[in-house]
Amino acid sequence: MATRTLTQRVTRLEAITEIQQLVGRYAHGADRHNDAAVMAPLFGRNAVWEAKGFGRHQGREVIAMELARIGREEIVWSAHYMTPPVIDVDDDLLQARCRWHLWELAQIQDASGSGMPAAAHWICGEYDTIVIVEAGRWCFQQLDLNLRLIHRHDAAWLPLG
Repeated sequence: MATRTLTQRVTRLEAITEIQQLVGRYAHGADRHNDAAVMAPLFGRNAVWEAKGFGRHQGREVIAMELARIGREEIVWSAHYMTPPVIDVDDDLLQARCRWHLWELAQIQDASGSGMPAAAHWICGEYDTIVIVEAGRWCFQQLDLNLRLIHRHDAAWLPLG
């Protein structure tokens, strides 16, 4: 590792703190039905959000719109519990990789069209993201959610992988 100046070290620590706040704001917005007004500013202009079963969406406005749709139609209530993120800031202090685990309590709407009420589920997975500085702020450029479990709470455990 190259020797860093005090300014570079402080800037790196500030970046890590700002990225931690970004993850917290993401959870906050997700627990408000993926509120588009909260979620949109968290993503870069050309960002990509992807999770198997929920799609791949590109562009800040598209991501915010699709996440809000998921919050209205599919995951109609949630409580996100994020582990502390592991953040590796690049030497240029303008990009980082950020990874964390998710444990989520959720009410998921029945997709069969049967009219059944939403059912309680447990969800767990791993986020793997690239964050960048855009317009002077940290934001998600690539967000991949690897879901490992989506499970009705009243049935036997059925891990996804």
